[in-house]
Amino acid sequence: MLRRIFSVKFNEGLLSLWLLVFRVGVSVMMLTHGLPKLSRLLPGQEISFADPLGIGVLPSLILAVFAEVICSLLIILGLGTRLAAIPLAITMAVAAFMVHAADPFARKELALMYLLAYLTILVAGPGRYSVDRYLKV
Repeated sequence: MLRRIFSVKFNEGLLSLWLLVFRVGVSVMMLTHGLPKLSRLLPGQEISFADPLGIGVLPSLILAVFAEVICSLLIILGLGTRLAAIPLAITMAVAAFMVHAADPFARKELALMYLLAYLTILVAGPGRYSVDRYLKV
């Protein structure tokens, strides 16, 4: 039992299962941030959002919603996973290093953790249990 726990052998099946759990878990949690932003785009809602790139409040909100909702759903499915991780990593980098640049570390910590998670997904890919695998991407 201990030998198995401390083994350094690579287990591809376990890794693929963990990548499924990881990418779905992280992306479902991200949806809890993206869906409220999506509701701000509904007609009649006043739009107040940061404009860290200087492109306007509405375009900034649309880009954040695209990343946090659309790209999260793609990652959950494992469809275009690596490509979908890029806008999320960029969004989290902007949140951490621009929007919360002057804030204490505790305020930017969540964005940095998401950034690390999406960079991990970008590097590791979706694993065996994904739509990408069946599309031979």
